[in-house]
Amino acid sequence: MSQIDKHSSRRFAVIIVALVALAIWLIANPDNYQPEVVQAEVDPSVSSEFLAVTTLEKLEVKPHYTETKYVRTDFYSNWSTVNGCDMRNIILQRDLVDTVLDGCLVMTGTLHDPYTGQTINFVRGQGTSNAVQIDHVVALSNAWSTGAHNLDKQGRRDLSQDPINLLAVDGPANQQKSDKDASEWLPPNVAFQCQYVARQISVKFKYVLWVTSAEKSSMQKVLDTCPGEPTVGLENPQP
Repeated sequence: MSQIDKHSSRRFAVIIVALVALAIWLIANPDNYQPEVVQAEVDPSVSSEFLAVTTLEKLEVKPHYTETKYVRTDFYSNWSTVNGCDMRNIILQRDLVDTVLDGCLVMTGTLHDPYTGQTINFVRGQGTSNAVQIDHVVALSNAWSTGAHNLDKQGRRDLSQDPINLLAVDGPANQQKSDKDASEWLPPNVAFQCQYVARQISVKFKYVLWVTSAEKSSMQKVLDTCPGEPTVGLENPQP
């Protein structure tokens, strides 16, 4: 046997002895072994009042309202305009990069889609514009059945045009989501699920909507992975 082989054998024997000793110690002292638990970090600069998990607890939990049916025109029939620009193009300008504009109109741009994680090249035109759609994060049908039927006409319009409830997203993903709540659909891009749920909670809190039991349970499950996720667009989410 060579000197190298002898050295390797001695190292292997030492490792085996050490492992056996550790195993014997763990058997004799089971209570002294504590596996490392990795805790999700909470940003100390974010007040607990601004955390999505805190705000979720302030929402009522109730079944869906079913007495009257949702009608989209109860919320809006056309996009609002701000300084002459319609809300669809305002959101496209906000969420896309490398945009080319014609006045207020976004002609081209690139979307790093939050729902799928894909990159989409947006080109305005028949047959291409729908590749990027503006999603109501809290679907208007869901909003109606969880309290928006109690809002006046202006309140419902505000909800439908509020930038915190609007995201430019992949068209097919938006169609797949439809009017589903968090218990029925979450973005396939897992990295965005915390922000998505936090945005839904923010909208529901701002417009005094409620959540169903299943919806809240799904939201809590997501936020368990990111307890420091802040709310979106809420200046002071007090009870």
